[in-house]
Amino acid sequence: MVKDKEPSENPNLKNNNNNNNKMFIGIVWNCVPELKLLLSALLFFCSLITLFQFFPSHLSFSVQDLRHCASLPPPSSAVALPQQAPVQIQHVQVKQNDEVLQNGVIKRNFNTYGTAAYNFVLMSAYRGGLNTFAVIGLSSKPLHVFAKPTYVCEWMPNNGTGNLTVSGVKILPDWGYGRVYTVVVVNCTFPVSVGHDGSGGRLFIHASTSGGGDANFNLTDTIEALEEASGSLNPVLFTSPPKYDYLYCGSSLYGNLSPQRIREWIAYHVKMFGEKSHFVIHDAGGVHPEVMAVLRPWIEKGYVTVQDIREEERFDGYYHNQFLIVNDCLHRYRFMAKWMFFFDVDEFIFVPKKSTLKSVMDSLMEYTQFTIEQRTISNKLCYLDDHPGKIYRKWGIEKLVYRDMVKGIRRDRKYAVQPRNVFATGVHMSENTIGKTTHKTEGKIMYYHYHGTISERREPCRQFVNTTEMKVGGTPYMVDTTMREVAGAIKRFEQRMIGSALLTTRQ
Repeated sequence: MVKDKEPSENPNLKNNNNNNNKMFIGIVWNCVPELKLLLSALLFFCSLITLFQFFPSHLSFSVQDLRHCASLPPPSSAVALPQQAPVQIQHVQVKQNDEVLQNGVIKRNFNTYGTAAYNFVLMSAYRGGLNTFAVIGLSSKPLHVFAKPTYVCEWMPNNGTGNLTVSGVKILPDWGYGRVYTVVVVNCTFPVSVGHDGSGGRLFIHASTSGGGDANFNLTDTIEALEEASGSLNPVLFTSPPKYDYLYCGSSLYGNLSPQRIREWIAYHVKMFGEKSHFVIHDAGGVHPEVMAVLRPWIEKGYVTVQDIREEERFDGYYHNQFLIVNDCLHRYRFMAKWMFFFDVDEFIFVPKKSTLKSVMDSLMEYTQFTIEQRTISNKLCYLDDHPGKIYRKWGIEKLVYRDMVKGIRRDRKYAVQPRNVFATGVHMSENTIGKTTHKTEGKIMYYHYHGTISERREPCRQFVNTTEMKVGGTPYMVDTTMREVAGAIKRFEQRMIGSALLTTRQ
């Protein structure tokens, strides 16, 4: 059997195949960068999917989610988005569009959104007696400057005898210094005693804008200011002798404060104010760990309370809301102190050698409030009476001894009050008191002001001087060794009270 002859190849077909192969190779060669990018992307994506399989199960995504993301979009032009929880809209506002009236006038409309400032920011509320309360907070400053917001106080007793309402009296104690927010103290005084039977109850404040902000609306916010549990009221508190002779209400502390300056200040004033004294420190960011280390021994001794008020930084008020803080302190400790002092931690109270703090305060008992004169000390000039290396180891009150002697200018004063006769307070004095105020305390009591030394963590000495009088920049200075002379006694007092715990304190 003869094998059939294979058909001969067509030369034209062979040439066409060669041309097609060359064309494919050329296309592939020209697309090498794109192919590299595609292969790299696929390799990365596959690695990512493999890696996610080892992630904890509590994460909100899964491999299945990635597969959905990797899948091609549906034929329609819209891409399917991941499912999300529906947005909770509390108030749906219908937008008002402009319209043309019948007479051809175009009536423009205004659409409102959000709130520029809160109607009221509650900090605290305290009883001031059997029928009176104080509510302390912040409110929109423009609302109080350009409108007339009102407050209504309501007492809701737990025994169900019926609610009582009375108009609240607002006090704005920050002298117009507020920024976005101003301080408001609402006094609620009812015509009769409330909750005096010990049954407890709740105090509500109804804060109304009275058309301020939007004349079309009188918006009212109801705020539960105070809840008094049954049996918690102690009426004796309002008439019994106070626990402390002297209580210090500090303003907001902020910044990178010097631990050494705080150390000097607290030791000095605990010694001066005595055993029946207490110091309330308000931390607005300034009580960092090293400052807390200085305060800790005195906290453990019962002389100091630190309150964390950093949350107030959310609200733009004057100087870290210091008016708000001192008013809260006033009412929080109103019945716990005979006298309440307001000054700063770079200021040192002093009474002459021939008197004591008690004798001075007893001589001023007829006054609800008195102010204290300032003696300003240079925060740069240091007295060179020893080797500079030894001077650096001395306390600030030992080496900063040059007093500003400029006369005829007004210097800020600080003050003290008998708190039971005060309804609201300020930074330099109170304008809301019952009783007399005196400013004639020169020679009786004063304070030394070391301005700026507390806010920088460095050696305060910038220039060493060994003369008793000099001028710097036109300002006359004279040596005043009053505080220097008591420094040794303060150091010994600190050692006796808390030991050597703070000997290594740094600037």
